[in-house]
Amino acid sequence: MLAAVLTIGGIGLVAAVALGIAAKKFAVEVDPRELAVLEVLPGANCGACGLPGCAGYAKGVVEGTIAANLCTPGGAESVEQIAHILGIEAVTADPKVAVVLCQGDNQKATAKYRYLGLDDCNAAQKIADGPKACPGGCLGLGSCERACPFGAIEMTPEGLAVISREKCTGCEKCVAACPRQVISMAPLDAMTHVLCNSHDKGAAVRKYCQIGCIACHICKKTAPEAYKVENFLAIVEYEHHLEAAAAIGKCPTKCIRDFSTGYPQGSSYPAPSVPVNRDSAA
Repeated sequence: MLAAVLTIGGIGLVAAVALGIAAKKFAVEVDPRELAVLEVLPGANCGACGLPGCAGYAKGVVEGTIAANLCTPGGAESVEQIAHILGIEAVTADPKVAVVLCQGDNQKATAKYRYLGLDDCNAAQKIADGPKACPGGCLGLGSCERACPFGAIEMTPEGLAVISREKCTGCEKCVAACPRQVISMAPLDAMTHVLCNSHDKGAAVRKYCQIGCIACHICKKTAPEAYKVENFLAIVEYEHHLEAAAAIGKCPTKCIRDFSTGYPQGSSYPAPSVPVNRDSAA
């Protein structure tokens, strides 16, 4: 019995020594700056930087293969801390926010059929191109809400996704989750947007949505530099976004919204501060 115990103990000791030697021989040296950079990142592993996680981003930043200002959740504070660690100049990127280009909820937009499938926009889109008659409208099943790691999206009671400008970090997870490309990235300081994603002609839009863009060009005539109309859809030229609000009262379908006056109908979010202060979000 004693011999067996000693034998097993000896084998364990030899194995432990062997593992220790192997660990030392094959150990990968990590630049201490990588650990320091990783420490100041938010740890969301959201992929906004283009890499699968914060560890990969920290490594790329230290090696100089990726810019030090691509962590949108970390914001300017992370950029400054990373720059201090690496001894470089802090250059912040212009912050962006995700915007749902639609206000056509279940009351304002027409449905083609009653959808009874999975509560998932991607699943719904595969059935006859989705239950909503508008080919580019929000399906309202919350795939973007579930994809957001920061709790910045809510679904209104009538099935419309609304994104908090104060909570959104610009990680673009929601953009990737939406099968209809209803969500777009825009400058954080631009408060006026055309909330429509339909490229159909005006006559068709009027049949399925009360609040869609009909490409009437009135916004373009009112604020020529602030708008362009392409493929039957008006779009804000964000370089001149401060001028865009002038066309809100002129729009016949009310598809242009200034977020500083509040979010789309049904949202529980209070009107965002101007300029938007993300630090004030709960």
